[in-house]
Amino acid sequence: MRQRDIRFIMLILTVMISPLQITQAEDTAADYKTLNDIPYYTEEQTQQNEYKQERCKLDLYYPTKIKGFPTVVWFHGGGLKGGSKSIPKELQNQGLAIVAVNYRLFPKAKKPAYLEDAAAAVAWTFQHIKEYGGNPELIFVAGHSAGGYLTSMLGLDKRWLAAHDIDANQIAGLIPYSGHCITHMTVREEMGIKRDQPIIDDMAPLFHARKDAPPILLITGDRELEFPTRYEENAYMHRLLQVVKHPQAQLFELDGFTHGTMVKPGHFLLLEEVKRIVKAKKQAD
Repeated sequence: MRQRDIRFIMLILTVMISPLQITQAEDTAADYKTLNDIPYYTEEQTQQNEYKQERCKLDLYYPTKIKGFPTVVWFHGGGLKGGSKSIPKELQNQGLAIVAVNYRLFPKAKKPAYLEDAAAAVAWTFQHIKEYGGNPELIFVAGHSAGGYLTSMLGLDKRWLAAHDIDANQIAGLIPYSGHCITHMTVREEMGIKRDQPIIDDMAPLFHARKDAPPILLITGDRELEFPTRYEENAYMHRLLQVVKHPQAQLFELDGFTHGTMVKPGHFLLLEEVKRIVKAKKQAD
């Protein structure tokens, strides 16, 4: 049994005994509020684009009795072709806020609309979370599959958030679940490239690996049960980040879990990572 497997088993046992509360409060359902379908573009930015008006909304779930809480922006999966925003149950009642995001999908939208939307949603969070009691210095970005791809691209390729005058390095942590690290298969499809032809261009997270990126926790399912090459892409990303001397890059392979079933156990790793970074920032302050 590998060391990472032992660490994950110990984490699961810890969570079963006591939830990973990020901040201290009496966390009951009554202490949290959900706001649905908040537009993250201005009305002017969505004029004459009904699909943009329809899709570009987010849900905000946040604690009402905690100040300075961390926030996780969560992007759903679906291959950039499907899926819808939802607030993961395992992340609720944990002393943090969740921003669940819808973004435009192929074929109604084409690249780089997906990334533009993801960046706009993260920018909305930076601009507004303080109004709800959150700490804008503790904004994490995470997502599964296509959402993991968006997560890595936003954190590694600075141009998307720069369009909103935000430095990607302001993100407290990146936590992509089973995300593409090469150019996404749907983006390749748009360019007429076969699904089994790997490409690493400027639409690939690997293309933008850099030393000064935010802390990044890469999580995948079992390499034999995942989508073909998905673990290997993440392993390459992890190794490349080590080569460029990124100080806080981690990789977890969840043995026995498929691409779909790795999400729930992945949430426990996310909570532990958020807790670790929040603690480190408090100690640094």
